Amino acid sequence: MRFMISKTRSTLRFSHLFRVGPHNHQIGALAVALKQVQTPGFKAYAKQVKANAVALGNFLMGKGYKLVTEGTENHLVLWDLRPLGLTGNKVEKLCDLANITVNKNAVFGDSSALAPGGVRIGTPAMTSRGLVEKDFEQIGEFLHRAVTITLSIQKEYGKLLKDFNKGLVNNKDIEALKADVEKFSGSFEMPGFLMSEMKYKD
Repeated sequence: MRFMISKTRSTLRFSHLFRVGPHNHQIGALAVALKQVQTPGFKAYAKQVKANAVALGNFLMGKGYKLVTEGTENHLVLWDLRPLGLTGNKVEKLCDLANITVNKNAVFGDSSALAPGGVRIGTPAMTSRGLVEKDFEQIGEFLHRAVTITLSIQKEYGKLLKDFNKGLVNNKDIEALKADVEKFSGSFEMPGFLMSEMKYKD
C-alpha cells in the first residue's frame, strides 16, 4: 500500500512533463536551467536581484510611498498607488511612454481588476545588465518623476482614463524623462549583444 501511494505521487509529480510523450525540448531546457542555477555566478546574480529589489523598495518608501508588505523579500516590488489617488493603468501607460516597464497590478482591497490600485516592478532584467543597489535608487528617482508627472496630468485633465490620455500627447515632461531614462540605460550592456557587432549602432 505504501509503495502504491509513493508510486502515485511520483506519477502525479512528473506526469506533466510526459503527458503526450517525452518532450525533449522541455527536458533539455530543464537540464540547462538546473545546471545554471548551481553555478556561483547565478547564485551571486540571485542575491543581487533581491538586494536591488530591497534597495528600490527602500528608496520609494523613503519618498513616502506605500509598498504592499512594507518592502520586499524577493525580486518584486508591489507599489500601492491608491494613497496618491492614482491607478496602475495610468502609471503603467505613462511609464511605457518613458521607456520604463512596470505592470499594473491589483492590490489587496481593490474593487476591480480593470482599474488596479498598484504596479509591480521586477529587478531581474536590469540586474542581468549589471545594475546594483545605487543604480536602482536612480531607477526609483525615475519612478518618482513618473508618478509626479502622472499626478500633474490627472490634476489638469481629470481622472477619467480617456481624458487622462489626452495629457500624454506631446508632453514635454514625459519626453524629458524618456531622454534621461535612455541615457541612463544606454550606459549598461545588453546581455547577448555587443555594440561592436551590431549592424545599426544608433
